[in-house]
Amino acid sequence: MTSFPLSRRRFLNNSAGVVASLASFGSFQILVRATLPFERLQTGNETIDRNRQVALDILQPTAAQVEHAAELHASSLVFDTYGFAPHAAIDADKINEAVNGGASSRELSNLREEISMTRMATDERERKEFFAAFEAAGVTCIFQNAGEEGNDPQRLINRLARFTYATDLLRPELSKAGSPDDIERTKREGKRCLYLTGNGVPLPQAWENVRDELGVIRIFKQLGIRMMHLTYNRRNPIGDGAGEPHDGGLSDFGHSVVLEMNRLGVIVDVAHSGWKTALEAAKASTKPMMASHTTAAGLFRHFRGKPDDTIAAICDTGGLVGICCVPRFLGGKGNISALLDHIDYVVKRFGIEHVAIGTDTSYVSRFEKEERAKIQRRADGSLPLGASPRWDHLWPRDDFQTTLEMDQSVAWTNWPLFTLGLVQRGYTDEAIRKIIGGNTLRVTRANFGS
Repeated sequence: MTSFPLSRRRFLNNSAGVVASLASFGSFQILVRATLPFERLQTGNETIDRNRQVALDILQPTAAQVEHAAELHASSLVFDTYGFAPHAAIDADKINEAVNGGASSRELSNLREEISMTRMATDERERKEFFAAFEAAGVTCIFQNAGEEGNDPQRLINRLARFTYATDLLRPELSKAGSPDDIERTKREGKRCLYLTGNGVPLPQAWENVRDELGVIRIFKQLGIRMMHLTYNRRNPIGDGAGEPHDGGLSDFGHSVVLEMNRLGVIVDVAHSGWKTALEAAKASTKPMMASHTTAAGLFRHFRGKPDDTIAAICDTGGLVGICCVPRFLGGKGNISALLDHIDYVVKRFGIEHVAIGTDTSYVSRFEKEERAKIQRRADGSLPLGASPRWDHLWPRDDFQTTLEMDQSVAWTNWPLFTLGLVQRGYTDEAIRKIIGGNTLRVTRANFGS
């Protein structure tokens, strides 16, 4: 693992931050103004600092642990195995104009997403908010979700276009990395970058022959996609998704897809694949692969987690599992301690080389609420922003009850506190560097250049 000097920019803005937090007093809720106990963690952004206070209340670190973790996080290459760049606030004026122009629900949904993914490149206020969140997180690179769920090439290209556009305009502060070398260079220069992944394998679905069906994978690699989901939650021609009640495994065609991705150097991702499908994909893969944002089902059984035999097969490829920051997938306390529990579980059973953090979360601009308040509501009082749930999603119901505290403790900008938690649990600096970035960089190198 390459070591890096401290960035010339400060790891975090040390300006005093006054934050709002709720405290229970008897049967009444009162608003308390409090300052984060560790200056090194203060950002001045009330949303970020409030979330940090929640996590700190759980972790209860010493000042020495905070200082050590902060220095370690700042000097390390931090690579989110699967996530989202900070989201910009919507633009109410553009939304209202589209509504008045008769835009459909689908058009409005696409417009809302486009604005949230690109406005930081065109609006100065959102640009500052975007980079402040990135700086607070101390993340060098995000394996960015740049494809919509499914296999339709046109749908998959939508987000790819948006993030290409955003990185084109935000260079050099934010770039689209094309190779692992780009990611390491980004760290040395104190910048940020995105490494792009898709939410599906692009298939023209003309079904003339296997070669024609696989041909679009190369095109998307050339466009910058470096990892692909074999499935989302539903069944597709490759295999079964995590939401399917009956998992038939990897199809005959799916074996061809895995081999082609291996040949081209596109990382195979089974985060949303069924357990049997993921297991068989791992047995078929000749290159290190990922379940980029998942949990250990052996610790908490959830359909979006992965059982031990599947994790073992992924590790046998030289790959890894990225533990996500979704409370209902983590189970247990559903907070930052549960996140650390899942990391511990994988390390103890499969080794330090095979675990990372793939948050599957994002920071949302503080100005989102302000913009939403300006949107013209429909006659029934609803906001004209929603769209019907996509067919691909297939989310089985579960009974896990999430809380605001859970979500706040694993907020994306709490990345430095994930490092802090690992320090508290006794991991060496070398081990922590692997978990927070080194392992992911290794897998990208093993696939790149094929």
